[in-house]
Amino acid sequence: MTIDKSWTTIRRRGSSNEFWNGLQHFLQMAKPFVNDRGFIKCPCRRCLNNASHQLEDLESHIFRNGFMFGYNQWIHHGEPATANAGTTVAGPSGGIQERDEMFDVLDDIISEDADEDAVGGPSSNVQYDDLFAALRSELYPSVSSFSSLNFLVKLMHLKVLNKWTNKLFDELLKLLKLAFPKIDLVESHYEAKKLMTKMGLGYSSIHVCKNDCALFWKENSLKDTCPVCSESRWKLQSGKRAGKNIPHKVLRYFPVGPRLKRLFATSKTAKLMRWHSTGKSKDNDVMRHPVDGKSWQEFDKRHPQFTGDVRNIRLGLTADGFNPFGNMSLSYSMWPVVLTTYNLPPWICMKAEYLMLSLLIPGPQSPGKDMDVFLRPLIDELKELWVHGLDTRDAAYENGVF
Repeated sequence: MTIDKSWTTIRRRGSSNEFWNGLQHFLQMAKPFVNDRGFIKCPCRRCLNNASHQLEDLESHIFRNGFMFGYNQWIHHGEPATANAGTTVAGPSGGIQERDEMFDVLDDIISEDADEDAVGGPSSNVQYDDLFAALRSELYPSVSSFSSLNFLVKLMHLKVLNKWTNKLFDELLKLLKLAFPKIDLVESHYEAKKLMTKMGLGYSSIHVCKNDCALFWKENSLKDTCPVCSESRWKLQSGKRAGKNIPHKVLRYFPVGPRLKRLFATSKTAKLMRWHSTGKSKDNDVMRHPVDGKSWQEFDKRHPQFTGDVRNIRLGLTADGFNPFGNMSLSYSMWPVVLTTYNLPPWICMKAEYLMLSLLIPGPQSPGKDMDVFLRPLIDELKELWVHGLDTRDAAYENGVF
């Protein structure tokens, strides 16, 4: 029987069921040929059969780096040396599980590394191996509809939608493990958060002066007192610092750069990021998008180099306070700072899934005239992006890196 090897040349690996099924067939074929320590040669484009790994690591290596060129006869992975190399007639059949939807999510996350032409070459970041391990793991024996990672992501989503406390989430995990002893789940909310961070869903915690004078960040990160008002960074008990350092306030900062790059990780969204150049109103008296306004046109005149590439991103910033406790008798105001991507068409740019939370400013009072103190991490990153930019793979074009 001939072996279908055409999947090894597919470039858009994350969006191809053919690649996924071919890879699963290859792993099944190679499984009986691991050595006594469970290792086998890795034919990814980084290892080139010169390094050996455990079989479960080959999946993430080949997906991330691609299948090596020239390895047409799989003599290290179960194909007889006399087989007719290069024939690609029959495809994999039977025993291949349906691809988990989280596979596409991981493809978006590591798209820079998954493409062989990405800037800087393949990545060797082991966090992707951990994510693939969770993706490969069945939630429960004989249950193939959910991977452990897929179920955990959906469970975390329910936690957010229904405002579950961390303690409730921990208790639910304990109950699931008690009712289903063989279930493959994390032990606590803390472990779940660590895994979500590896998926690019993390944030930076920055301590803030009690009086909103300054951030304990960068040049102030090691200080115990505010450089402006000399107030202690930590909460005190009877005039003394508690056994565990607890800051008065914590600002949550969600880095913008990685999420902007992800807008170009899928071809559909990458094409929409050009709408502001091709879809603007032809009627000078009609304004349906900021691109039709005089301010946009004036900006284009002042910065022709930036305007030269329509993929450069235009952002709008907004902030407003709300009571996170839903109890209007309790005076507390928390301020999210949200970015809007104005490259996108008007029927998309204001949808919740395309709004980017960049800062979560703590209460209990509104920041008022001290808003600039809290905006500093965001402004610093935007200035860095303005001056140096980011090398990004454009999925709308083959080999498109800008």
